[in-house]
Amino acid sequence: MKMEGFWSMFCGDYGCSEARGKPCSYDFKLFVDPSTCFNHLLIVCIDVLLLMMILFNVMKKSPSKPYQGGIQLQRYSNLQLLSAIANATLGLVYLCLGIWVLEEKWRKTQTALPLHLWLLEFIQGLTWLLVGLAMSLKLKHLSRTWLRVFSVLIFLVSGIFCALSLFYAIRSRELTLKVALDVLSFPGAMLLLLCTYKESNHVDTDREIDESLYAPLNGDSNKIDSVDNVTQFSKAGFFNRMSFWWLNSLMKRGKEKSLQEEDVPKLREDDRAESCYFLFLDQLNRHKQKGPSSQPSVLKTIVLCHWREILISGLFALLKVLAVCCGPLLLNSFILVAEGNESFKYEGFALVISLFVIKIIESLSQRQWYFRSRLIGLNVKSLLTAAIYKKQLRLSNSARLTHSGGEIMNYVTVDAYRIGEFPYWFHQTWTTSVQLGISLVVLINAVGLATVASLVVVVITVLCNTPLAKLQHKFQSKLMVAQDARLKSSSEALVNMKVLKLYAWETSFKNSIEALRDVEVKWLSAVQLRKAYNSFLFWSSPVLVSAATFGACYFLNVPLHANNVFTFVASLRLVQDPIRTIPDVIGVVIQAKVAFARITKFLEAPELENSNVKKSSFNDNVRGSILIKHAHFSWEDNLSNPTLNDINLEVRPGQKVAICGEVGSGKSTLLAAILREVPNTRGPIDVYGKLAYVSQTAWIQTGTIRENVLFGSDMDPQRYQETLHRSSLVKDLELLPHGDLTEIGERGVNLSGGQKQRIQLARALYQNADIYLLDDPFSAVDAHTATSLFNVITTSFSHMLHLWLICCSLMKDGFETWQEYIMEGLAGKTVLLVTHQVDFLPAFDTVLLMSDGKILESGPYDYLLTSSQEFQDLVNAHKETAGSDRPLDVTSSHRPPNTTGEIKKTSVENQFEASQGDKLIKKEEIEKGDQGLKPYLQYLNQNRGYIYFVVAALSHLTFVIGQILQNTWMAASVDNPEVSTLRLIIVYLLMGVVSTLFLLIRTLTTVALGIQSSKSLFLQLLNSLFRAPMSFYDSTPLGRILSRVSSDLSILDLDIPFGFVFAVGATINCYANLTVLAVVTWQVLFVSIPMIYFAIRLQKYYFATAKELMRLNGTTKSLVANHLAESVAGAVTIRAFEEEDRFFTKNLDLIDVNASPYFHSFAANEWLIQRLETVSAVVLASAALCMVILPPGTFSSGFIGMALSYGLSLNMSLVFSIQNQCNISNYIISVERLNQYMHIPSEAPEVIEGNRPPVNWPVVGKVEIHDLQIRYRPDAPLVLHGITCTFEGGHKIGIVGRTGSGKSTLIGALFRLVEPAGGKIIVDGIDISSIGLHDLRSRFGIIPQDPTLFNGTVRYNMDPLSQHSDKEIWEVLGKCQLLEVVQEKEGGLDSSVVEAGANWSMGQRQLFCLGRALLRRSRVLVLDEATASIDNATDLILQKTIRTEFADCTVIIVAHRIPTVMDCTKVLAISDGKMAEYDEPSKLMKREGSLFGQLVKEYWSHFQSADSH
Repeated sequence: MKMEGFWSMFCGDYGCSEARGKPCSYDFKLFVDPSTCFNHLLIVCIDVLLLMMILFNVMKKSPSKPYQGGIQLQRYSNLQLLSAIANATLGLVYLCLGIWVLEEKWRKTQTALPLHLWLLEFIQGLTWLLVGLAMSLKLKHLSRTWLRVFSVLIFLVSGIFCALSLFYAIRSRELTLKVALDVLSFPGAMLLLLCTYKESNHVDTDREIDESLYAPLNGDSNKIDSVDNVTQFSKAGFFNRMSFWWLNSLMKRGKEKSLQEEDVPKLREDDRAESCYFLFLDQLNRHKQKGPSSQPSVLKTIVLCHWREILISGLFALLKVLAVCCGPLLLNSFILVAEGNESFKYEGFALVISLFVIKIIESLSQRQWYFRSRLIGLNVKSLLTAAIYKKQLRLSNSARLTHSGGEIMNYVTVDAYRIGEFPYWFHQTWTTSVQLGISLVVLINAVGLATVASLVVVVITVLCNTPLAKLQHKFQSKLMVAQDARLKSSSEALVNMKVLKLYAWETSFKNSIEALRDVEVKWLSAVQLRKAYNSFLFWSSPVLVSAATFGACYFLNVPLHANNVFTFVASLRLVQDPIRTIPDVIGVVIQAKVAFARITKFLEAPELENSNVKKSSFNDNVRGSILIKHAHFSWEDNLSNPTLNDINLEVRPGQKVAICGEVGSGKSTLLAAILREVPNTRGPIDVYGKLAYVSQTAWIQTGTIRENVLFGSDMDPQRYQETLHRSSLVKDLELLPHGDLTEIGERGVNLSGGQKQRIQLARALYQNADIYLLDDPFSAVDAHTATSLFNVITTSFSHMLHLWLICCSLMKDGFETWQEYIMEGLAGKTVLLVTHQVDFLPAFDTVLLMSDGKILESGPYDYLLTSSQEFQDLVNAHKETAGSDRPLDVTSSHRPPNTTGEIKKTSVENQFEASQGDKLIKKEEIEKGDQGLKPYLQYLNQNRGYIYFVVAALSHLTFVIGQILQNTWMAASVDNPEVSTLRLIIVYLLMGVVSTLFLLIRTLTTVALGIQSSKSLFLQLLNSLFRAPMSFYDSTPLGRILSRVSSDLSILDLDIPFGFVFAVGATINCYANLTVLAVVTWQVLFVSIPMIYFAIRLQKYYFATAKELMRLNGTTKSLVANHLAESVAGAVTIRAFEEEDRFFTKNLDLIDVNASPYFHSFAANEWLIQRLETVSAVVLASAALCMVILPPGTFSSGFIGMALSYGLSLNMSLVFSIQNQCNISNYIISVERLNQYMHIPSEAPEVIEGNRPPVNWPVVGKVEIHDLQIRYRPDAPLVLHGITCTFEGGHKIGIVGRTGSGKSTLIGALFRLVEPAGGKIIVDGIDISSIGLHDLRSRFGIIPQDPTLFNGTVRYNMDPLSQHSDKEIWEVLGKCQLLEVVQEKEGGLDSSVVEAGANWSMGQRQLFCLGRALLRRSRVLVLDEATASIDNATDLILQKTIRTEFADCTVIIVAHRIPTVMDCTKVLAISDGKMAEYDEPSKLMKREGSLFGQLVKEYWSHFQSADSH
């Protein structure tokens, strides 16, 4: 009874009472119907609950910290004020309504019952009033978590009640003030939600800023700067983000000026590579902790990192699909209204407004979906690039054989890019299905059972596609492998271009790259054809679906009227664009899958084991010691045949150990084992202390000399200057344009071999390590410098004093005291030196003699000399090479005044600085402004590509016209009683089939266009690169070229052809839709013409910024590639110095620098499309309004249906049009970038037909040099100053001089790597400048300074042009001491040579180069410091081989070892780029003040000191 009393008091007649015969039923409908008392009670309860919650929290003491800094004025943001005013007003209106209802009730019935009529409004008024004021204005005094939970709760509650009120209003056809207030409460709740989220974030930042104001000033002004230049996106609010308003400032800046790197804001913290990578790592580690045994899935980890963003973008995608599917339903209502069947007054206007709102919701949700997906893709690409970089720093040697430098480059530039593209397409995989499903429901509504026919066609289409998708996956995998092979070969050729030019092998290597490219193009065309068939299948499916459906309608007797036919057509038109993207989605999924498999395989490759090698915690007594006991080491993890066998080594702190032995005995491997580069298969190895390492092949970073020496350490001016003195670098720095701040080119191209090694030595010295591992660093410097450097390393004063007195006479005046040089550079340090120079050995505490991977002997020099026969042989071999022409008399070493200048200054070889003092490595060239149609025409002009393009465009136009005719026929005839249903359907079907044939022509011509243009552009690029002069390679970082032949070429191959045709096709579609709309309702032209003008202006405004952003994206991509290529090459050095973290940090910075333009580029794309979609929504709404306003009967219902079905897809076709235009304009930048390297000024012709030398030229080998002047650039200073001399045929000519004096430049001039600025060189009566380069270089033999091997076999490395028989090759291998080594290998001549010949020792590589010269048998042979990396015994044999094999040839020897030139007929001494002297060695040594005499005397003093021991 009490319950009944409550109901009657609260509900009155609405209540339930058993007595009155109204039993209490609790039907769910009563709670959701806003007019029922039950619903009102529910709302009152919820409101009271909310009121209690808010009162409780307001009265609680504020949890937030009070501000420091005294009294502060309370400031409210605009958003807070707006929220407070809106919600308080809403509350007041509710209160007024409640009071008014109560007052009316009292006036009429003298009672306040039933309560629900006024209490609901009253309570709601109080709630909204309190909510509006307390939550909007008291934000800073309420808990952030509570605020957010409460605002979400209110948002959900008001959303539900708003929806219920709307449904009630539509159903009952009446609008009350209460319903209006319920609807208005939803925007109020949205404002509140936005306010709490945005402002509570601001409160935190305000506090941080406030606290920082009272913190002491630390001078961190740079931090403030960096905060200012962070993208506006990081601070943008909800509306700002939804409308992309935050981009306006950048768009404006791009319109006003060409954007530079510094103009593009940095990414926000969450999107930076560091955050993404460490989030990824954190997830990976969590997974490993859960299941330590299983290998965590990289894909699963990435999804876990970004699940929230994926979910949010998925919600936007769903919202977009739902908005799109509302269109056909509205169309049905429109046709009914047009026919005069209005459901209520002004229904037409309500439909127009609904249409506009739905289109805006569709636009907002799709833009957010795409933008957020792109952002996820960017984050994934960044973290994968970082992970690949980190991995390559730790990659084991066995893994390096399977993942070459070129492949690692491909993983970053191509694979990571493809995976980064995938999230953008990810939601398409399911939204298309959802959209199809909803469309089928709409179709069932329209055409009933005939929908089954549509479903069958869709299923058949998908089934037909399955085998195509499998084939595409297979071909895509093959394409990636072919791309790897081509890139590997290209990068090898580009790195070693100097060697290829010296040997005249460019054409052969170019042909082999072309052959690899042909294989790649074969798989490319297979992939593109599958894509074309897919495209045809899905583009033609809507035509087949409509044919099947209308056919079914005929047989099932489903009546066809304008409203159901065009509801069907509209649904089909809306679904056809997603269906058409299915091939692209499949393609992207397949590409991402293949790329992901490749990257995952790389990330799971074995790593170096760094356990228990460098002991970090130890006492100082053992610092600098090394202990190896019975250890085996193997490069290939081969337990049965280790590279180093049973190694026992104990090095005490401060001990100096020399390691010597013949070529290939395992000396460098021993150092690598100490560095933990070689897997340790047995026995312990302990290394105590910090290591410094100098590699045999110098590794120099791009950057200044100072950066190379400091190598990440802090600058200590005093220690730095001492390091430069001890490394003999002071002289060189005086000659460089900017001293130690001179930019060094990639791999140190603008330095001589000796300078590179001295920079390496300086780098090691500056590190102040405990243990120094030096791998034959003196092989590339002359004896004079080697001794100076060596003195730094040894600290045994008694050994060196005699030598030093002589050295002093040769030193520069600046070195007044010998202490500066001999100062104990490495005193107290442990040193292990690999050397072939026996002269150095006496100064060492211990000498290790190695052979066949074992330590044969170990002990002091004197002890080994008496006890070891092998060691005696080594020393005797040295004496033999040294004493071949030992001079008996060397004139006084008194230094006459006139030679000071000769030795004081030396020219720096290969110096490319321009006179204005600019950098050698120029900033990458970027096209500026809008290039217009130039790059497009360039692409289409390849092999008459424009013919294919025109055919494709016309075919598409015909297809679109066919579709319009189809629909026009349907619109005109559907309600025409004279046209039978069968005739209607057959004509419709025939038009559809004919138009799809044009579609097939379009897709096939697109593939043909792409393949033709790709082939042509690649050939031009390759020809240009192979014909480019050496100066181009010396001033262009390899990363720039590689990024063009990898990622840019990949875009050219896969993306541009379809991008081109889709851009044209989508634009034709868009204009077709607009035309249909304008033809049916011509009145819409008044709106659409200004709108189209506005859209074109907007697009121009956008392109000003977008083009520059994409160009910046291209150039910054090169920086990432460059840094990666450099790090792959120097991984051993980076690990040895423990600098991995610094290099990784730099890599993260470069990734961010590259990601920022890309981020702003795709955001700008969405910015543009959103504004254009608003334009198209206005046009469509205007057209709909015309139909509503004009009197009924103005348009036939058929044409209204057709116009609106085209109009509804106007938004989507506009988006596709603009998107494809933006895509192609971004892709075409790759053509621009390729074009920059397609027209490099080339060298002289390879062959000059009218002036070819005789077949047997040169016969005698006489070389005449007349006043030869060389400069590297037109505006650069001379490097060689007028050298004149003659090398008689058959003579042996030695060229000597200090490092950097111009020796190698002279050789470069002989091979025309650099053309003379004056003078000429005549060989056997022919001026070498008058003949072709190939004719010249192929007739000379050379053993270059840097021994280079190529990936392939021994046979290929000896004879890449296949001009010699196996027998000849074996003979030559015997002559150059390689016969046994090659015979021991399983494959013999087919044994593998890995990238850069890494599986052969440095000495063996030099012997291969000698073998090539022996095979060529030239009359003129050049040895450019060719025996620097081999031991004396081998050197002796080689000298004999050269003497016998080249007895009647002219041999020009550039040498650092004096004995090498002692038996020469004549010696040319060069100093400072000038000829100092040229005569027979014996005469020169007798000459007073001879430069050669001084070099010889210095060498012999040194030799005698060794001899005396």
